[in-house]
Amino acid sequence: MSAFAPDSLVLNRKLPLWYQVSQSLRASILGRSPDASLRLPTEEQLAAHYGVSVLTMRQALKELEEEGLISRHRRRGTFIEPGARRSAPRRLLGSIDAIVAQQSGERTTILGHGTVRVAGDLAEHFPDASEVVAYRRLRRDADTGEPTNWAENAVRPELAAAIDLADLERWPMTKVLRDTVGVRISRITDTVEARLADPETAELLQVPLLSPILHYTGVTYDEDGRVADVARIRYRGDRFSFTVTVEAD
Repeated sequence: MSAFAPDSLVLNRKLPLWYQVSQSLRASILGRSPDASLRLPTEEQLAAHYGVSVLTMRQALKELEEEGLISRHRRRGTFIEPGARRSAPRRLLGSIDAIVAQQSGERTTILGHGTVRVAGDLAEHFPDASEVVAYRRLRRDADTGEPTNWAENAVRPELAAAIDLADLERWPMTKVLRDTVGVRISRITDTVEARLADPETAELLQVPLLSPILHYTGVTYDEDGRVADVARIRYRGDRFSFTVTVEAD
């Protein structure tokens, strides 16, 4: 069994440090390899890894404990809960790692991918492109196998050429673009709205036709302000909720 290794994190001083650390660690936990140890490094080791104080680390771990992802035992250490549910509500404060964490920890099946013409609302986001590469994926709860959401991504062809489908079966598109393709992401604009399940969504998510779903649209911009990816994700309305916290300056 290999040791658990958390991802690295570039901290944003405009957001609470404990929150950023908890979301990065959450993404590492949910995206861990099957043979990774369930035992986490000590608080001191994790604090040194992220470059924060032990007090900040404790607050981050408390957040994950309250979510049910980890358990902490005096003198024994901190352990990942192997049967932890992945569908707890998420708080999004605007960091890239929060987006990655939200989309991690599920079994993903590639439904298909290929080149499509830029038409309709995609033309607004890709005004200088005639074609994009579209990816369709279905995500299931890692414990129960129940469908939770399905996603469509439209990606610039030059970026899609560097994408390995095996990576998309393990990681969210945001992480693949940032960490594998090398896109320097400047911002992501998110829109979440209530809709009714169309026939395709009802079939994929195994919900009644016209039942409530959450429809998420995420537009990812690179450092030059160009759109790299447009994501549309349909979530089962009975499995997800979103809470947005606005921090005062």
